[in-house]
Amino acid sequence: MKRVALLPEGTVSHEALDFLFRGESYEGIHYKLISDVFRSTDRGDSNYSVIPVENTIDGSVSLHMDWLIHEVDIPMQCEWVYPSIQNLIGDQSEFLNDRDEIDFTRIQKIMSHPVAIPQCLQFIRTYAPQAELESVGSTAEAAEIVKKNPGKGWAAIATRLAAQKHGLDLMAERVTDHDNNYTRFVLIGRDPIRLDREADHMKTSILVTPPEDFAGALHQVLSAFAWRKLNLSRIESRPTKKRLGNYHFYIDVLDSVNSALLPAAFAEIEALGCQVRVLGSYPCYIYKEE
Repeated sequence: MKRVALLPEGTVSHEALDFLFRGESYEGIHYKLISDVFRSTDRGDSNYSVIPVENTIDGSVSLHMDWLIHEVDIPMQCEWVYPSIQNLIGDQSEFLNDRDEIDFTRIQKIMSHPVAIPQCLQFIRTYAPQAELESVGSTAEAAEIVKKNPGKGWAAIATRLAAQKHGLDLMAERVTDHDNNYTRFVLIGRDPIRLDREADHMKTSILVTPPEDFAGALHQVLSAFAWRKLNLSRIESRPTKKRLGNYHFYIDVLDSVNSALLPAAFAEIEALGCQVRVLGSYPCYIYKEE
């Protein structure tokens, strides 16, 4: 059975992994900190780790990208997209008015992950502007705190899975400000993953490090892909952490490293004096509403 490291039970990472492995068994090893998720697979305690790397609303998850680049050398084995659906959860009996309707103005405090709260501000300002907002380690932790503190008028912004786990009510569903809030996850591990489903496409992620004082470096690097008509889905500069102003280029190419064109593009880039590090070449799965 696959052993998979991920963030706490009831988080979006947990829901996303259930979606990826639907119909397949796995053993989830949950950690509070993403650094421990990375370390679990790096030291061999798990076969794979679930890493959120990009979000529709907030963009790149910089901390996680830096771990992939600087802290570990574990290849990406697949990528999938999953909706980040947050809900207002709690013990609704604490917030009922005389007509047995939920009165959000009775909420004293709303807790959630520091990324999730800003994504739900429109709902909070409209329905519970009086509520104190508190950031905690994860949406799952917020749900756990609410469960352990009954009668205080506390609620959490968290997943449906977290509500089920802690026996809380879904007081309002899909409270994020944007309906198109999706997160891109990668599964990292030493061995390729085989899933009983067809991938939507292949992708190769690379890190290009140009030599210092290289005028027009990015233009020349991109030209190696452009004239070969290789489609790039993401380009991002990341600091090398060696000197101010020194950057890597993180690039996603919509092609397999085993294709005829991609290795030739790498060779051209390396001929410019750049270093090319392949972070993974893997299948990608797009979320489809069922």
